[in-house]
Amino acid sequence: MSFPKVVLGGGLLVGLLAAPPAEARFGKKSDSNETSKPVHKASAIGADKDDDSKTEDENKNRSAKTTTVSSTDDSLEFSDSASDDAASLILGAVFELLLRGMGEAIANTGTHHGHDINAPDAPPGRNSLRHAVPFSFRAGVLVSPVEGGSGLDFDLGWDVHRFGADLRVSRLLGSREGSASSDTRTLGEMHVTYSPLVREDLRLRVEAGVATLDAPGRVYVAPSLGMSVEACVLGPLDAEARLQVSPGPYQQVDARAGLALHLGSLMLRGGARYLALDSEVAPLGLALGFAPEFGVGFTF
Repeated sequence: MSFPKVVLGGGLLVGLLAAPPAEARFGKKSDSNETSKPVHKASAIGADKDDDSKTEDENKNRSAKTTTVSSTDDSLEFSDSASDDAASLILGAVFELLLRGMGEAIANTGTHHGHDINAPDAPPGRNSLRHAVPFSFRAGVLVSPVEGGSGLDFDLGWDVHRFGADLRVSRLLGSREGSASSDTRTLGEMHVTYSPLVREDLRLRVEAGVATLDAPGRVYVAPSLGMSVEACVLGPLDAEARLQVSPGPYQQVDARAGLALHLGSLMLRGGARYLALDSEVAPLGLALGFAPEFGVGFTF
């Protein structure tokens, strides 16, 4: 074998022997790729960062939810308080309007407003005719504190120029001496009226009808006669007087006199009353006779 062939063969052998280390180095290179696990670890660290970001997001969401719930509660409380304030405001406004309307109605109605001083030659209006109005309605309640008891009187009446009606109910309460029980009587009157004298400052009525007395175990009915007068004294101040009698089957005399102050359609009344009844029908313990009385009324 020639020397060149030996050299060539030796070089090939050396190359074959040197090839595995080269592949080993290539393997090492792949190992280096495998050892590039820090990159994988970086991704894992990134995953931890994702977890941290998720945790932060959850915390933010929780805080947001908490804030949303509290803001909802605050809004609900604010809404409730606003609703209550609005309801109170509306009710107050309605109540104020009702009171104002009632006050204006009372002040601007009634029969005692007088003539218009700015137009003395103008024909009188309805509210300046006073007791001579074509139609009038009246109602009232009077209280009489009597020794040994009390009296309560309701009246209702109307006038159509000269003719009219008058209805009354009186409740008498007497206290029995040495006893906690009370003795009551109910008196009633139903009269038709006629006014022979009707003027702006005066109305005189004559009355006739029936009177009733409700006693324990028995009801009395009797004819009744009466007379009443209303007269202007000074401005809105009137004098009033009334007399009513029942001749039988039980005797009754009911007389009263007093003053009435007209404040629009509202009247403030006060005076004295004299009431006499047969002893057999009078409430036990009630001292009949003179007694003060006071009350309120309306006239339109």
